[in-house]
Amino acid sequence: MDLDHLLHHYFGSDDPHERGPDAFADGRDRLILDFAIERDPGRRFALWVMMDALDCAPRPEDAFAKEPDLRRNAVAYLGAMRGMAE
Repeated sequence: MDLDHLLHHYFGSDDPHERGPDAFADGRDRLILDFAIERDPGRRFALWVMMDALDCAPRPEDAFAKEPDLRRNAVAYLGAMRGMAE
């Protein structure tokens, strides 16, 4: 999945906040809905990472309750992101 494509798909721009709060909220809501119905594990994880970047991702335990491999990957991702922030 290409980040630029996802940003344009959900927000109509490379910058999710560029088009204003209503457009951001609409794009975020569509992203959350698509994550909920996506069945492909790789796409689900990519959508979750994007949601995390936009501060609207559920905790890995909730997002991937029935997918232990994805849950472990999400926890590892969050650990790596915290490590980069330090």
